[in-house]
Amino acid sequence: MTSASLPAEISMSHGSGGRDMGTLLDTLILPAFGAAGGGGGGNDSALLKIGGLDSDHARLAFTTDAYTVTPLQFPGGDIGTLAVNGTVNDLAVAGATPLHLSCALIIEEGFSTRLLATIIDSMARAAKAAGVSIVTGDTKVVPRGAADGLFITTSGIGIQHGEQPGPHRIKAGDKVLVSGPVGDHGAAILGARGDLLLDIPVASDCRPLHTLCAALIEQCAELRCMRDATRGGVAAVSNEFAVTAGVGITLFENHIPVRTPVRGACEILGLEPLYFANEGTLIAVVSAADADIAIDTMAQFPGGEFAAVIGDVTAIRPGTVCLSTLLGSQRVLEMPAGELLPRIC
Repeated sequence: MTSASLPAEISMSHGSGGRDMGTLLDTLILPAFGAAGGGGGGNDSALLKIGGLDSDHARLAFTTDAYTVTPLQFPGGDIGTLAVNGTVNDLAVAGATPLHLSCALIIEEGFSTRLLATIIDSMARAAKAAGVSIVTGDTKVVPRGAADGLFITTSGIGIQHGEQPGPHRIKAGDKVLVSGPVGDHGAAILGARGDLLLDIPVASDCRPLHTLCAALIEQCAELRCMRDATRGGVAAVSNEFAVTAGVGITLFENHIPVRTPVRGACEILGLEPLYFANEGTLIAVVSAADADIAIDTMAQFPGGEFAAVIGDVTAIRPGTVCLSTLLGSQRVLEMPAGELLPRIC
């Protein structure tokens, strides 16, 4: 693909974590920086060899992310907790121990000082809970109408030991696991907006995953990879795994934990919870021998009591994800395309 395959203008779909975003990355952004394409199938953290680390196998993990969400506060968190936990989780699923974060704020003129203080306090408490420190940053104020209230960019560094978990390690016969109910964050944001007059009594799953990830690495001899299922949800991550590893993945709808309010809202609106964003739920792939160990391990952490084996890795239909439905049929679960729920993370 070349940049000629892109439209003349960027649309909201290019930031939604699906097919259009993958095209933007592969055709324009990654080639310019000398990185190989792949539609985001790798990890969100870069692992860098830095001299002077204690272990011969230790590497510096580095990640960055920008956060924009409407509304800024929602059941279970706000943009501040989202920014801290999201960056911590990007490091954690790469097998790294998160250490330090930076924080850059873009604030719209006229923004409430009281609300800003609340969000900054949320960030401080989230950082303390995750065992990381916010050590540097930047603040800019832009004119009214030039930003959607508040944008936050956080970068994070951590230390990673051993082999990096990644889709390249996935093999036919492996099991696909989820650490908790899917779609909670997307549903919480949808309900908080009030646009559709739907009462969705569910809170975001926004939480740090670093201790859960560390436990999986310690307990599972054959942990292949982990990803936090944010934009595009379980569907996007599963497709990234299948394409990158060159395998087929079959998910079983009756095994996937979805809270009743989330499922009910999706049925009313004709939406698929597997495309909803999560902010404290990860997808892991382990060997069949490690599946029970992984489930027992995740069950020890918040939200992990609903951990489940949700799918199989196969050699059939490489690069394709199939969903075995509640009705007993099978359908292809495609990579998300077009604009998803905007302003979710």
